[in-house]
Amino acid sequence: MGGADDEAWEPHLLEEDDFLREVQSFSFWFEAVEGYLEDRPMGFDPDLTDTHFEPAEREQLITLLANYCVGETAALEASSGLVRLAANNRSQIFMATQAADEARHVEVFRRRLAALGVSDVDEVIATRANPALIEFRRHLLAFVDEGQWDLAVFAQNVLLETMEDTVFRFHQSTADPVTAQILEGVVADERRHLGFGENDLGRRLARDPARRHDLAQVRMDLDPLVLNSFEATYRDLGLRRDEFPDLGRSYLEAVERLGLDT
Repeated sequence: MGGADDEAWEPHLLEEDDFLREVQSFSFWFEAVEGYLEDRPMGFDPDLTDTHFEPAEREQLITLLANYCVGETAALEASSGLVRLAANNRSQIFMATQAADEARHVEVFRRRLAALGVSDVDEVIATRANPALIEFRRHLLAFVDEGQWDLAVFAQNVLLETMEDTVFRFHQSTADPVTAQILEGVVADERRHLGFGENDLGRRLARDPARRHDLAQVRMDLDPLVLNSFEATYRDLGLRRDEFPDLGRSYLEAVERLGLDT
């Protein structure tokens, strides 16, 4: 990327096909992630001093991270399957980069759990997983297994990514320095994944407006799971119900941008 004429490499100045080829490339992905991967082998600056947690605070954080692992693992499994379903090479490449992102997220969250003293990370994830997230994962992977690209991209790159982006950004604002820096890098990836989902589905729906009905049905089926996961996370953050942020604002805005608000 780049060159003597930097303006020529500003992706938003390109025609649509060239724009998509640029932003869904490995070079674009590498440039996007290099800054927060190269010097953060565990997802955070190794010079950061970790916080001393009270027992209740530690347990709270462990539950949150365990559920983050559930969501990120679901996205890792789905992204890898979507590589095979992609209609063109650009989308294949993007899904390959997303699978790498999701694998990294799972890795840094699991290492954070280990650093908090969790000896059996798999057991903690299994015993603390929110049933709504487990059910969401089942629906998402079923779409992949059935070859339903647009339903899977909607569930993963719009619903799941919007939920995670909202939760992670809120948690980042209140987290200890190490967890906050881990979340900072994850959020940067989630925004890129969400942008792909909205762009891809927006173009598909412009060609086939009747497909909105199928996506709207998926939304109706998954809405309760999304909102249940929001509420469980905010409870795990120690908030009272009257302190919950606007759970669905970002989620509803993403859905409305695709014309699926009815």
